[in-house]
Amino acid sequence: MTPGHWLTRIVKPVETAIMKLGLIGLGNIGQHFANRLLAAGHELIVHDRSSAAQERIVARGAKGAGSVEELAEQTPIVLLCLPMPAVVAEVGAQVAQVKNVRILVDLSTTGPSVTKTVEALLSQQGIAMIGSPVSGGTVAAEKGTLAVMAAGPKEAFDEIEPVLRVIGKNVFYLGADPSLGQTTKIINNTLYATSMVASCEALVYGVKAGLDPQTLLDVINVSSGRSFATLERIPQCVLDRSFPVRFTTELLHKDVKMCIDEAEKLGVPMLVNPAARQFLAFAITQGDGQRDNVYPIRHIEQWAGVEFGAKPQ
Repeated sequence: MTPGHWLTRIVKPVETAIMKLGLIGLGNIGQHFANRLLAAGHELIVHDRSSAAQERIVARGAKGAGSVEELAEQTPIVLLCLPMPAVVAEVGAQVAQVKNVRILVDLSTTGPSVTKTVEALLSQQGIAMIGSPVSGGTVAAEKGTLAVMAAGPKEAFDEIEPVLRVIGKNVFYLGADPSLGQTTKIINNTLYATSMVASCEALVYGVKAGLDPQTLLDVINVSSGRSFATLERIPQCVLDRSFPVRFTTELLHKDVKMCIDEAEKLGVPMLVNPAARQFLAFAITQGDGQRDNVYPIRHIEQWAGVEFGAKPQ
């Protein structure tokens, strides 16, 4: 990177000081954030609409809060890890009413439009916003190897960078506009979705034609057709027919829809990606919304009359 480039990948070591933090959202990803922040020695206050999810983290050393406002009143830095943009907008508005907060960090996949709306509310109260979605799934969240796409005021980023480095391995600073991280994330997830659906179609075709599933994957993964779907998701989740839930079909569809909608607002044509959105939407109508996003390969298999992989012995 040349000096002054608008994108900075942060690779320097950072000394981690103990900080008082609030974390709202303790789901599939948020629970791992909580565990890692506690393990790093940070003082953590948590809140989740699920009392069971909250109590699990409280049992590990966090302090529980009964509401968003109660949490925000106790800490100057609030982190969000929430499932849907509407929930982020609601919680962001609640945090904006608490004068004690200085920085709000949104680790959710919110989309740039919601981020801009929340940032406008926060700025009126003098609260800095860092839009910082992450990528890598639950396994990377547990290991602390996520990619982190942060954007917002540089001074605020510098303050919370040590926290981001607890939860992620590759930390990027994308600029002063908090929505830039969200734009990056929905582009990434849309590329994944499209390559995943295309990979599923091609792999099922290969099996129907007589190829061995593992061998086919091995060839693709050292050739030009490889992707995150063929390198990790399909080998880990489809080949043995286990389909563990790591990122739901409903959430991936939400991200692809946001990307296409935001691109259209800027007059950017999207001709290929809508096909992936349409397939995911179909899968949701078939009851796959809360299943992992690679589970819908089963529809392609049913249409073709073959299965990719083998059932566990």
